[in-house]
Amino acid sequence: MDLGTLWFWIVVGLFVGYFVLDGFDFGVGMSLPFLGKDEVDRRVLINTIGPVWDLNETWVIVAGASLFAAFPEWYATLFSGFYLALLLILLALIARGVSFEYRHQRPESRWKRWFDGMIIVGSAVPALLWGVAFANIVQGVPLDADHNYTGTLFDLLNPYALLGGLTTLLLFFTHGVVFVSLKTIGDIRERARVLAVRSGVVTIVIAAAFLVWTAFVAAFSPAYLVLAACAATALIGAWVANLRGAEGWSFTLMAVTIALAVIALFAALFPDVMPASNDSANSLTIENASSSPYTLAVMSWTALIFLPLIVAYQGWTYWIFRKRIGRATIDAAHPESTPVA
Repeated sequence: MDLGTLWFWIVVGLFVGYFVLDGFDFGVGMSLPFLGKDEVDRRVLINTIGPVWDLNETWVIVAGASLFAAFPEWYATLFSGFYLALLLILLALIARGVSFEYRHQRPESRWKRWFDGMIIVGSAVPALLWGVAFANIVQGVPLDADHNYTGTLFDLLNPYALLGGLTTLLLFFTHGVVFVSLKTIGDIRERARVLAVRSGVVTIVIAAAFLVWTAFVAAFSPAYLVLAACAATALIGAWVANLRGAEGWSFTLMAVTIALAVIALFAALFPDVMPASNDSANSLTIENASSSPYTLAVMSWTALIFLPLIVAYQGWTYWIFRKRIGRATIDAAHPESTPVA
């Protein structure tokens, strides 16, 4: 395997890590209006991801930096052509991060509702637009001979891409709700499990439609078909496990579903990194989009040293904050947190 291909799959792995980890963060944020019956419930929900959400978000920074260094042509085309969509994602992530830090700074219910709304929107927008972006990459976009995107924002909002966005939105929502049931105790745990069962049914239907459509887009690539079938099986397994109250298995299988779905999309793309829908001669491939062999070699040694340390640190963080929480946990830690009328 040459270094360009190696780094293609490393970038895939980084995006897998981002979507699996920040995916349930998005889901928890989107679940606030469904599971947050009062202020204490909402604090429980936010505290399930409180210690890890910012660490999860760093995966997209590492993925973007790796994309910039390993595939500068791909990075330039993607970030210039999808500028408005990626800007909306960035603004949503900023709003969400600010809300986590500021919602508890004042006791007024209006203040908290304002930041809760920002958390919900800041979670839903990236969950939708990431799916739109990756669906467009797989489908192909119009590029000129210099690999510049020649379409508009509205061209990106085509039916296939919107279905991809709806798929990631529902996958992340269900993933997050399952995480809530895994991390909580009491009534909120049971309500999260029931909600995951209901949202899981819709997710299975929408995801199946997107996977089938992608099979046609990918010209029935054997690698894609195998990976998509495995992702569909894992998704159904996650729903069955949740139905039986096995939150740990359900969460694990949801993570496997998202990971396999992302890998399947990149497998459908390979060896292109951004196909041109108007003229295949203008497509970006691993070969014409990658950096020099020397740059990739230096990056490979850097990744070999630091990536295991990052993964080990994140694993340690999850282990430290592995205990379930509930309403009693919040009340005991902050007796003064009675919701303000």
